[in-house]
Amino acid sequence: MTPPLFLLDAVPAGSHVVLDGPEGRHAATVKRLRPGEAVLLGDGCGVVASGVVAAVGRDVVEVTLTDRVVAPAPSPRVVVAQALVKGDRGELAVELATEAGVDAIVPWMAARCVARWAGDKGLARWQRTAREAAKQARRAWVPPVASPVTTRELAGRVAAADCALVLHEAATMPLAEVELPAAGEVLLAVGPEGGVTDDELALLTAAGAHAVRLGPEVLRASTAAAVALGALGVLTGRWAGPWTSAG
Repeated sequence: MTPPLFLLDAVPAGSHVVLDGPEGRHAATVKRLRPGEAVLLGDGCGVVASGVVAAVGRDVVEVTLTDRVVAPAPSPRVVVAQALVKGDRGELAVELATEAGVDAIVPWMAARCVARWAGDKGLARWQRTAREAAKQARRAWVPPVASPVTTRELAGRVAAADCALVLHEAATMPLAEVELPAAGEVLLAVGPEGGVTDDELALLTAAGAHAVRLGPEVLRASTAAAVALGALGVLTGRWAGPWTSAG
């Protein structure tokens, strides 16, 4: 198996790291790491170091670093505007999108959202979900989660993006036929379970977005972004190239 990834505020420049706090407790108590086992330490901003457990204490793991790499940010950058969905499906959408490689997430308060944003607690849940999903996927980059936006505010982000796409079940243009940029930002808007309203679609397309569909099936609001991200990974150069050594 790929070694587990633990996140730090910064990966130290030296060869010795003490993993403590919540990550140290998780490594020692939950993962039950033992001396000699391999681990990965990252900062969530592109740097990932390989290491070997040197010693384990109570909620503390000492690691000897053996190598470090720098993962460039994927290009083009993909930002998902995810409409709020009820129950735990919002966190599921964030989890799946993060595992599929999203670069940033913007909660979208669309007109037909049944769920209501839970303020700072909701933001903290989505941020925590993104962080844990990034660790599970061994991602070098942890996607930030922004404050929620209205449809009008989202239209402003659409206008600023290099390419903007709105997933819509009635769209006639397949995602595979869109001319995607090699760099810059692709904004992907995913509506709620009730769908994007005609007024919202008109506002977003007037700002420059393209209404697209993924295929013949209708996907849930919580899974659509992950499927679209997989398609974008193939259609662009986002999945090309290994990480490079940082020396």
